[in-house]
Amino acid sequence: MTKLIFFGNGPLAETSLSLFQQSPHFQIVFHAKTKADLAEVQRLKSADPDLFGVLASFGTLIKQDLLDLFEPQGILNIHPSLLPAYRGASPIETAILNGDQNFSVSIMKLVKAMDAGPIYFQATLTPSDFKTPFPEKSEIYHKLSSIATEWLINHLPQLPVPTPQDHDQATFTSKFDTSMSLLDPQKPALALLNQIRAFQGFPKSKLVIGQQECIILKAHLDTNSGPDQRAKIKVLCGDNHYLIIDQLQPNGRKPMDAKSFYNGYMKQSTIPQM
Repeated sequence: MTKLIFFGNGPLAETSLSLFQQSPHFQIVFHAKTKADLAEVQRLKSADPDLFGVLASFGTLIKQDLLDLFEPQGILNIHPSLLPAYRGASPIETAILNGDQNFSVSIMKLVKAMDAGPIYFQATLTPSDFKTPFPEKSEIYHKLSSIATEWLINHLPQLPVPTPQDHDQATFTSKFDTSMSLLDPQKPALALLNQIRAFQGFPKSKLVIGQQECIILKAHLDTNSGPDQRAKIKVLCGDNHYLIIDQLQPNGRKPMDAKSFYNGYMKQSTIPQM
């Protein structure tokens, strides 16, 4: 039985934690969710040096003295990018915004410098691995976390020698905030779709439709040569293509499909380009 301290929260962590809990060969001794849990991590690891550490989207700096307790393997960090690309807080979101069609995951040794540790494992998913050409963020998180965790389940406690990163090739991502939420119809339709996908959950994508400010939850590209007359809400974008709204949420209301919103809130179905 391999015993673990698990660090993390959010969709990447949820999938990984669930898979470890389902495995008969692993025991989660402690789940650290916030900075306040690190004192207990230090106590447990000091008492039992054989504990392994796995981290997925923890979002809190771990100081060097705690990192040192997990040597030589280190705390194993599941990071959803092909490092050294997309280091930082928003690798999947940035990849979606950039129009990437391949999505990757790395398992690295956690070091003090952000996402700079040597790499134990990497894998890449291509469009054929997803249900649709434009997969939702939740599906990307789930599949990448599953691949990484299954690798850890199959290889812990015996790990290969990790490979150092080429730091000269590093690229970085940043945090997003609600000031970036408003959709700009002057942009191309694909760029708006990618923003909606990337900002699912947080910071969300918003658009004023008629008199209502709405969170846009799901949309798709209009692939017809002309606008789809069956669509209830069509956004004419800067490239003269239409974005079709499928699901949205008016302020203070529950999510609804486009037909329900149209019947309840509006009489015209096309949002003109601004």
